[in-house]
Amino acid sequence: METIYTATVENEGGREGTIRSTDGILNLDIKRPVEMDGEGGAANPEMLFAAAYSACYNGALKTVASRREIILPDHTVTVSISLNKDGNNLFLSGRILVDAPGMDQAELQKLANTAHAVCPYSKAVKGNMDMTVEVSG
Repeated sequence: METIYTATVENEGGREGTIRSTDGILNLDIKRPVEMDGEGGAANPEMLFAAAYSACYNGALKTVASRREIILPDHTVTVSISLNKDGNNLFLSGRILVDAPGMDQAELQKLANTAHAVCPYSKAVKGNMDMTVEVSG
C-alpha cells in the first residue's frame, strides 16, 4: 500500500470548540446544532463529514463516468448525514442524492451505484452505517 496524502486536523473543545488543520488551511469553530440543544451558527461534525463525503463521492462518480465514456451533464451530489439515537446508543446514517437533469435515470442509478462501490468514503462506512444512494433529474 502506498499513502498518497494524509490530512491531519486537531480539535479542541469537542462539539463546542475549534478544528484546525496542521497546515493552517482549515480553521473552523464547531458548535452543537440547535436540534441538539446547541447555539448553532457554526459547523458541526455531521456537516463536515457530509461535505467531505460529497466531494469524494462526486469525484468517484466523475471517474466512473469518464472510464465508461459517459458524459455527465451538470450535476450535483448532495450527502445528508444524520445522527441517530437508539436508547443510549448514537449512530450515523446517510443518504447520497445524485441530481443530473436530463440524464437517463436507469443509467444514472448504475453510475451512482458503481461510484458508491469505489468511493473511499463509501468503502470506509460500508458495514458500519446505513447509506442509501438515490438519483433524480
